Amino acid sequence: MKRRDFSLAAASLGLLPLATPALAQNRPPKAGTDYIVLGKPAPVDSPPGKVEVVEFFSYNCPHCAAFEPQLEAWLKHLPPQAAFRRIPVPFVGNDTETKQRLYYTLEAMGKVDDYQLKLFQAIHQERQNLFGDAAILAWSEKQPGLDAKKFADLFKSFSIVGKAKRATQLTGDYQVAGVPALGVAGRWYIDGDTAGSLEKMLQVTEALIGEARKG
Repeated sequence: MKRRDFSLAAASLGLLPLATPALAQNRPPKAGTDYIVLGKPAPVDSPPGKVEVVEFFSYNCPHCAAFEPQLEAWLKHLPPQAAFRRIPVPFVGNDTETKQRLYYTLEAMGKVDDYQLKLFQAIHQERQNLFGDAAILAWSEKQPGLDAKKFADLFKSFSIVGKAKRATQLTGDYQVAGVPALGVAGRWYIDGDTAGSLEKMLQVTEALIGEARKG
């Protein structure tokens, strides 16, 4: 979803397959057409020798909700030389900082894998009103296996607020125009507009991982 108008129709997203063919079967991606080269490299937070792949997303974004199952299927085949992380963006909706803290609280508790898809489903399919701090804390109290007190303490903590601020900074460093979007190696930015579709966005990312490994 764009900061302004988003050009991909949600209905079309559901037609994309969960697996993506290798980009090598098509033409190589082109800078300025399929992806954007950052004018100034963005900070990376990956181990030495790893190529960082960053997903920019928002729980409030219906396009991110449609993309998430495809992304999770793709991540199962992520090259061992790549390191993946998610960045919740500071736009899409009026409770963006709340949603950023929601993500980082789950991450701190080691619960992202358990709740990432469930949150998208709750918001976009079940139409649960998960808006604002009080609603998120009430949601946490209803989740089996989730320590609601620990969640609340982390959710309000300075460390989680700090992570949300750094996410906002990285979103600016990558000049993210809309979500879902991907960044590679602090050098390249890809979204559905540049690549032409969300399926091709993953293909372009695969090719850029290979390019980054060359040095």
